Amino acid sequence: MADRAWTTVTLYVTGYLVEKTLALDNVFVISMIFTYFAVFLIVTGINMLVLMDQKPDISNNPLLKFMRKRLRVTETLHGERFWVKLPDPKTGAVVTWATLLFLCLVLVEVADLVFAILGLRALYFALAAMVHRFHYLKYALALVLVLIGVKIFLGDLMFDGKVPASLSLSVTTGLLAAGILYSWWKTRRGTEG
Repeated sequence: MADRAWTTVTLYVTGYLVEKTLALDNVFVISMIFTYFAVFLIVTGINMLVLMDQKPDISNNPLLKFMRKRLRVTETLHGERFWVKLPDPKTGAVVTWATLLFLCLVLVEVADLVFAILGLRALYFALAAMVHRFHYLKYALALVLVLIGVKIFLGDLMFDGKVPASLSLSVTTGLLAAGILYSWWKTRRGTEG
């Protein structure tokens, strides 16, 4: 029983570490994107500052206009339903209509996505100053991704379908630690001279 519990803990920690590793990889991607679009970001920031006190006109939202143009949309709510079957006023045939609730859902989810991206942006700015200190971490992250791919691709051949979680955890932790320590050592030596 204790062995089974330890395996469960090891699987959880491995999954958690791999997930955080993949999330950390996003910092490097965001860094590249922000570097490429620097002028665009400046213009967007200035526009946000200028328009900060104005109330947004949701009816002019491009996504809302796009959906209204491509979908049949009811003008009233229909309980908790996103889609309803109603007659088409032109043909009289029963067709599927999107409800206002569906439009609200899409707008809220897109806003949620934007806020998630802004949250990542905050993480980026917090880590941007440290990215140069962990230059070799991206190589370790690349090796972790290769490890995950090899584990999935060759797992059936080598370990009867399952690579031991302790092995995955050890290699992932080792690669990340090596990337961090080597980066720290190399940048430390560069700043001492």
